[in-house]
Amino acid sequence: MRGRTAIVAMACAGLVLGAGLTLALQTAAEAPTLPSRAETIRVSGPAAPSTFLVWVPRGLPAGFARTVGAMDKVAATTVVAEDDVWLRRSWSAAGELVDDPPATYRIPIDAAAVDPETFAAFVPVADRARIAALAQGEAILGATSAGLRGLGPGAVVAIGHRRIRIAAVLPDEMVGAAELVVSRRTGARIGIAHDRYFLVQPVAERHMTAPAFRARLQPMLPTALGVNRAVQVRAPGQTPFFRAGDAVLPPVIVKSLFGEFAARPGARPGTIEIDPAWTASHLETTHLPVLGRVTCNVGIIEQLRDAMRKVEAAGLTSAVRSFNGCFVPRHIGWSDENMLSYHSWGIAFDLNLAVNYRGQTPHQDPRLVRILARWGFQWGGTWIVPDGNHFEFHRTKA
Repeated sequence: MRGRTAIVAMACAGLVLGAGLTLALQTAAEAPTLPSRAETIRVSGPAAPSTFLVWVPRGLPAGFARTVGAMDKVAATTVVAEDDVWLRRSWSAAGELVDDPPATYRIPIDAAAVDPETFAAFVPVADRARIAALAQGEAILGATSAGLRGLGPGAVVAIGHRRIRIAAVLPDEMVGAAELVVSRRTGARIGIAHDRYFLVQPVAERHMTAPAFRARLQPMLPTALGVNRAVQVRAPGQTPFFRAGDAVLPPVIVKSLFGEFAARPGARPGTIEIDPAWTASHLETTHLPVLGRVTCNVGIIEQLRDAMRKVEAAGLTSAVRSFNGCFVPRHIGWSDENMLSYHSWGIAFDLNLAVNYRGQTPHQDPRLVRILARWGFQWGGTWIVPDGNHFEFHRTKA
């Protein structure tokens, strides 16, 4: 796989979340650029201010979006499927080989599949012709993905045994920060199988708030979902990107900040095996205060070291009863039906697992949580389904 020195250099920059992005098309004449951590990732939503994001942990239950679409206050819906697919190679519009991972390895790509006809209603009129190209078997790249890949319109990507032409590059917020967007027909052929979220436009004259809408949707979810029987509803301005799991950084941003790897399925179900060249250049094994021996991404080591020094200085060493790993290359929940875990990049870590299992009431010392939050590590205990043992990089120190 070709070197991306810009990505490695970005490990020393800073990331800030802000607001106020407008939807502007990334044209072929504009060279896509890789965002540095010092640049702002601005909050926005689809073009219509009355659009809502709806998602359910671990994927939408069958028929849920259709039931919501039949509600009296709903004017339009569109469902988005999303999974990691495996990029075998890519070529520029001029036919030059760009991505070429080592033999037997592939590059995981966060790819979304949409129905071009219903999805078009959620983008500006000027961009609907580009969405229509999906119906012809072509694809769209998000702007950050295009910069990461060094690809633009006319480029070709090989996913499995299929070659797909890139029709356009659109702003990340218009495509839910997905790296690659295809039609649902193409998606089914390359392994995009799970409906993750949907967008909703209410009837124009009917006022609707996110909390009220969520209260109406919650009873529609089947009890068989267990701890995943929860629904999140977001309005524009409430989240950086309209996508499932919107509280965390999208994979394309994680790649931009901490490096992109090639991998292959691991021997154990739900795991992956990462190209040793990437692990050698992006991981560090060292001793940190409180935690002891860790293996994490080089981009978070000093930040985590300083956070743990603060924990130690505050007399909270006893609040960390167990450290349960940082770099663990796998899918979320150890299931390849889910997206890749950020443990795969070595930017997440688990503490006190025995009393903080996912879906249970968290039992972390609030002082520990506050210190880690100040040092840029988000706690999973506040998520829609609490994951109280989990912390992951979200930004540099406030």
